[in-house]
Amino acid sequence: MCASVANGHAYYELRRGHEVLVLPSELGLDLQGESTSVDRIERVVRGSTDVRWEQPWGEQRVVRDRHREMRVSFAGIAAYDVIFRLFDDGLGFRYDYRAVKPGQPVAVMDERTEFRFGGSWKAWWQEANGTENLEHLYSHGPLDGVGSAETPFTIERPGSYVSVHEAALVDFSKFTLEHVGPQAFRAHLYRWSDGVAVHRTGPFTTPWRTITVGATPGALADSRIELNLNEPNSLGDVSWVKPMKYVGVWWEMHLGKSTWSTGPQHGATTANVKRYMDFAAKYGFGGVLVEGWNRGWDGDWTSHGDEFSFTQPAADFDLAAVTAYGHSKGVELIGHHETAGMTENYGRQIDAAMALYRRYGVPAVKTGYVRKGHQYPRTLADGSIGNEWYGGQYMVNFHQQVVEAAARHGLAVDEHEPVPDTGLRRTWPNLLSREGQRGQEYNAWGTPTNPPAHVTILPFTRMLAGPFDYTPGIFDIEHGKTDVNRRVQSTLAQQLALYVLIYSPVQMAADLPENYEAHLDAFQFIRDVPVDWEETRTLPSVIGEYAVVARRERAGSGWFLGAATNENGRTLSVALDFLESGTRYEATMYLDADDADFRTNPTGYRIEHRAVTSGDVLSLKLAPGGGAAVRFTAVAQTPPRPSS
Repeated sequence: MCASVANGHAYYELRRGHEVLVLPSELGLDLQGESTSVDRIERVVRGSTDVRWEQPWGEQRVVRDRHREMRVSFAGIAAYDVIFRLFDDGLGFRYDYRAVKPGQPVAVMDERTEFRFGGSWKAWWQEANGTENLEHLYSHGPLDGVGSAETPFTIERPGSYVSVHEAALVDFSKFTLEHVGPQAFRAHLYRWSDGVAVHRTGPFTTPWRTITVGATPGALADSRIELNLNEPNSLGDVSWVKPMKYVGVWWEMHLGKSTWSTGPQHGATTANVKRYMDFAAKYGFGGVLVEGWNRGWDGDWTSHGDEFSFTQPAADFDLAAVTAYGHSKGVELIGHHETAGMTENYGRQIDAAMALYRRYGVPAVKTGYVRKGHQYPRTLADGSIGNEWYGGQYMVNFHQQVVEAAARHGLAVDEHEPVPDTGLRRTWPNLLSREGQRGQEYNAWGTPTNPPAHVTILPFTRMLAGPFDYTPGIFDIEHGKTDVNRRVQSTLAQQLALYVLIYSPVQMAADLPENYEAHLDAFQFIRDVPVDWEETRTLPSVIGEYAVVARRERAGSGWFLGAATNENGRTLSVALDFLESGTRYEATMYLDADDADFRTNPTGYRIEHRAVTSGDVLSLKLAPGGGAAVRFTAVAQTPPRPSS
């Protein structure tokens, strides 16, 4: 990595060995009324760090932060610093406008940051600036075929994989990428309704821009750059934050079996939630999510979210009785706050709403912001309404306000319709998970549903940002639909594999209780699989074709493996060298049946048991749209081989 100045502009470039990854690319911000011209590097300060730190929960308990730092001071008519941190697996850099006078207002109009990639690449991307936020399927094609892209933005060529994203997004706008030339992109900031991208006062720093680099897709997935570029835990003791598996009043409403609104089909009734609590207690689940419990859901709630009350239950839902019933069975209620994007209404109630949940022992709340991408309203100084972007500074700051309010009341948060994760879960460990991609709900709506390849792309694109609340575990794959494009496009075995493949510290068993009780042998894997991990290994995978992940349970010796394929069946040879050497394991394997196929026999599965060691190779036959889920239980130490 090196920095330079030419023709009044600051530049950086990035190489891996002799391979050019990023050609000289411009740096800097456009500040309203200010020149961007620099003519020299005034000072360079270097340093290095090599430390280990521990996550209170996560996909990897102990994280190593090893990097070299270079602070480069650019000077001229403009003056700013760029802090570069070079890791074994990539680069992070941020701007420090420390020369701006304290308290001086600054209007950031956009970025000048470029990413000019050397060579020929293909990309995996979602178009930016759309009305559906982050709910698009991924596209794949030549890099120069990308017009705009959300991040994480992953590109590939033989032997090299790169992903562009950001870290520590606080009090700033999310950036997207805009195509500006051959293999070249420029960062673009979501703007406020007044045309300004970011309002700050001096001095200020920006979030980190990150470029993760690896020789394999798994190297991207196993990088912890975004976490390492965030500040340490700001909350102190967070033993009250509880990763858990849960069930809930949710999928039945997406299937049309019950409703969010009150009436004869209302799902969030006291009796129905108690039924789910009985199921959770019987099978060892920690919580029950309930949506539609509060007032405001009647009619077209998406258009009148300002009528939601977050402290007044619907007439047929008794919050006190439900939580007391759950506590008597060792099950906690997971709260729900859907705002329909009406942030001012939610903001006025947020402390009272969080205090209500705290009073009744609710440990976590799922928040929702269903709204079109640039239609989040706020009241302007003159009383008119401005519409803001989902990824603009206004919404970034509002999400942070919610997380901090939840922390004050001892609650964890699972955000839906979010701003993408940028590693802030390190600083705010009560920020458990986020949605922010096409999850399982699209498999109920059939408009169309997610194709099999979707889950083989996510670990190397969306999930590079952080935990994803995908809500896996559908056993009734067809749910009454004959058109494969209008129901779940996977096998049952793949649904099990998703609990390992797609990481989240809160994992839902999303299907209806009766569908699990019809397949208790397969359901056992969901009961057994943890949500908190000691370490994670992403095994040989091909983006869009197949993905394989192994994880070791926290504070234990057991391993779990998940594998999924796209619409093509295949047999994978998986080396078990991640297992502890010298230990014998029992592998309980949940596999596709010989005739399984997501189109014709999606629920065909079989369960096999096998003794294995770290020297073995598993042959996993995956059906079209299929998968495999494996639990490895240590059973004995193997005796050492006699010396020759």
